[in-house]
Amino acid sequence: MSRNIGRGTIFLSFSIVMLSTSDNIIMPYFNLVFLWATFYGLHSLLANLDFKHWLSDKIGHAYKAYRLVYSLFSTVFFLFIMIYGAGIEKQYLLKSTDFTTYLGYMFAGFGTIILVKAFRNFSIATFSGLRLHNDLEEEFELIKSGIHAYVRHPIYSGLLLIFLGFFFFDPVISSLIHLGCLVAYLPVGIFFEEKKLIRLYGKRYTEYKKEVPALFPTKFRV
Repeated sequence: MSRNIGRGTIFLSFSIVMLSTSDNIIMPYFNLVFLWATFYGLHSLLANLDFKHWLSDKIGHAYKAYRLVYSLFSTVFFLFIMIYGAGIEKQYLLKSTDFTTYLGYMFAGFGTIILVKAFRNFSIATFSGLRLHNDLEEEFELIKSGIHAYVRHPIYSGLLLIFLGFFFFDPVISSLIHLGCLVAYLPVGIFFEEKKLIRLYGKRYTEYKKEVPALFPTKFRV
């Protein structure tokens, strides 16, 4: 009887140790997912027109600095998430080889090119908020030229390729979570962003939406 109790105690102690170890391994990844969910949730909320109008009514003239504060906050939050992910103990999903490293550079390079081409259609000072302005009062042209003639959301396309490249460059669980959270968010982010764009541009945007795919081009200029 006492022998069975002793074995049971040893088994229970072993189980507790294993669960504790498992929690220590898994918990940072849950935190990483939570951070990305918070980041993307705030991204959609802070870009929402109704929220912007509410905030503009509350803070008045100071709203002109909103885009700059938003950009700084998003940049710091993004860097914090990436640094946190880099600090998690590496658990490799693929063997890192010269080939995976090459794939990483290739996808990230293509993604960077797409981002550069996308931002050519924007004023960096206005986009980042360095030029203080009230985006609720200014009218911005619906951009359909350049890379926007092939995909509606080239910034998302570029980021997707960069995150995919980052995974191949460093094929660990945290890199996969970075990529997976972006993939999970894109349909949601695009849905809310396009609701806003339809409110701003109406039929012009709905027609543009019918003609041009969201992320992946289906036709190329010959």
